[in-house]
Amino acid sequence: MSQVNLEYKNILDPSIIPKINSLELRARLVVEGFMVGLHKSPYHGFSVEFIQHRPYMQGDSLKNVDWKVYGKTEKFFIKQYEEETNLRSYILLDKSRSMLFSSGNNVSKLDYAVTLVAALSYLMMKQQDAVGLTLYSDKIDLYLPPKATRAYLQEILKNLANIKASEKTNTAECLGTVAEKINRKGLVIIISDFLDDVDSIVQSVKHFRYKKNDVIVFQILDPIERSFAFGKEAIFKDMETEEELTTQPYQILKAYKQAMDEFIGKIKKECLNSNIDYYLVDTSTPFDKVLLSYIQKRSKLY
Repeated sequence: MSQVNLEYKNILDPSIIPKINSLELRARLVVEGFMVGLHKSPYHGFSVEFIQHRPYMQGDSLKNVDWKVYGKTEKFFIKQYEEETNLRSYILLDKSRSMLFSSGNNVSKLDYAVTLVAALSYLMMKQQDAVGLTLYSDKIDLYLPPKATRAYLQEILKNLANIKASEKTNTAECLGTVAEKINRKGLVIIISDFLDDVDSIVQSVKHFRYKKNDVIVFQILDPIERSFAFGKEAIFKDMETEEELTTQPYQILKAYKQAMDEFIGKIKKECLNSNIDYYLVDTSTPFDKVLLSYIQKRSKLY
């Protein structure tokens, strides 16, 4: 860890944080770096923890008075940025082999996603929210229902630290299975590259909305998967079937980008039409931008 620059301005950089071996430390530093930036930004009103009391001032709403403190001191104090608790969040993470892809100096999609899930879990626990974790590929490999204890956070982090990619994927079936498991509505966060049949994916994501859950979709891609900025000749290998194709990228660049744009556009359109929050994230995106998306969504639920 001593070899890593841990300044907060760098700690949110995906090229820095994965160099820290401890996933718990990784999560804590990402969240603390995010909070420092949040408190210095126009989004200061988004609270991520209990901060402080201040004396009551004329014009303040009585609903914000801390009556417990009044009972002890007979003085009026206002609770600043106190978060309500008991939001139940279900995080679903795709661990199929396509998530292992990385280009250049970028971290793999799976490494990025694991750090993101760890940071989200740490942040939720800090807010006294309940968080659960599902790991899936072509089947459900792990299902932990939401809880809000420190010991449970350790269980989540342990499973994330030991994660191993699976060869195949069946996103639609796995999401449908989890949707049926959820008996109490909450916030569902799905993290995947969604490189699967788009129509079945869309229907399975909508299943969570049919059951009255709020949903956030984070589609994680490597930058080159969108730009297709390869050299003059390249060998493309399917990470799940291992099938290979040799081609000159410039010959298929236009068709590829059109197909990718249509693929992303369909997922985004269908999500938004179903009142599902959709975010396209590549693995060079600083983690604070993704965490802010979650905080903004959470603030709307209260």
